[in-house]
Amino acid sequence: MSNIKDDVIGALKTVYDPEIPVNIWDMGLVYDIKIDGDKCDIIMTLTSPTCPMMDELVANVKSAVGKLESLKTVDVHLVWEPAWDLSRMSDAARVELDLINQGL
Repeated sequence: MSNIKDDVIGALKTVYDPEIPVNIWDMGLVYDIKIDGDKCDIIMTLTSPTCPMMDELVANVKSAVGKLESLKTVDVHLVWEPAWDLSRMSDAARVELDLINQGL
């Protein structure tokens, strides 16, 4: 039997910023996942507070995670502190964006 948090992470890995070929989980945009019964709160950020895709990305997160049968409510909370930076990215994201070879 799978863990619901692992299922949420799997769903988050299907969500991409249209301008970046890496999912939001590996980009390090998700800061926390809180699950209480059938309710899930996702605390996340974006690479910039002026991201033109903000509303679409939040809607995509709610839709992807909302498809999990064990959850009835999904709330996404955008935060700007701490600010996102490259250090939050997974190694897989760094490889995909060719940042490993640049020492980032």
